[in-house]
Amino acid sequence: MATTPVQDIQEVFMSTVRKGQETVIDAIKTWTETVQSVTPKLPALPFSTSQIPFYGLLPSPKEVVAGAYDFAEALLSSQRTFAEDVMKATAPLLPGESTTPAEHEAE
Repeated sequence: MATTPVQDIQEVFMSTVRKGQETVIDAIKTWTETVQSVTPKLPALPFSTSQIPFYGLLPSPKEVVAGAYDFAEALLSSQRTFAEDVMKATAPLLPGESTTPAEHEAE
């Protein structure tokens, strides 16, 4: 299947983003290893985490990231639906369109 110039540009952009992300992850791993090698092990906490009020209700970092991206995905989906609805509502204003917004809703 042939691609369009816009799709080609998007793919180049996404490839560049992925390479940048990989570079950052590699740098973070190297930094983490370096910090671990030069710092002493932290002593155990002098108290149990069960003694911290509401500790069990706090989300893990992984849950925070997942929740943020789930929300962003839902928001983006909602925005796409909104933009598509705007396009349908304004379609009669485009050249060659003769239907009314109500007729487009039926489609």
